[in-house]
Amino acid sequence: MAYIDWDETYSVSVKAMDDQHKKLVGLINQLHDAMKAGQGSKEAPEILKSLVDYTHYHFEAEEKMLEKGAYPGLLNQQKMHKVFVDQIEQYQADLATKSLTMGVKLSEFLKNWLMNHISVEDKKYGKFMNEKGIQ
Repeated sequence: MAYIDWDETYSVSVKAMDDQHKKLVGLINQLHDAMKAGQGSKEAPEILKSLVDYTHYHFEAEEKMLEKGAYPGLLNQQKMHKVFVDQIEQYQADLATKSLTMGVKLSEFLKNWLMNHISVEDKKYGKFMNEKGIQ
């Protein structure tokens, strides 16, 4: 059973963003699975690097889409994205120097932040972007 099970209730009704959110969920699941299998110290740094890199890519793509659509909540999204990136990069630095208990905290943080962000904040732009012709 996956750590995070994606289902359509998380859909923001913009295919590209849903696909990217699914990829982020997959990376979080991969990180969690590695730690659960006792491979966290070996695999977590590489998986986390992929997650950080993909998060940058996703936030940039999402913000460009929102800017193109003149989404009124863009500034708020950018602020939340920055806070998340700063936090995940701090976890990345901490994981390199601390015990695997940091990995458990990281998994919980990633799951809670991402799923809440998608369910609350990102859902706000779905209908708006659809009305602008962005599916």
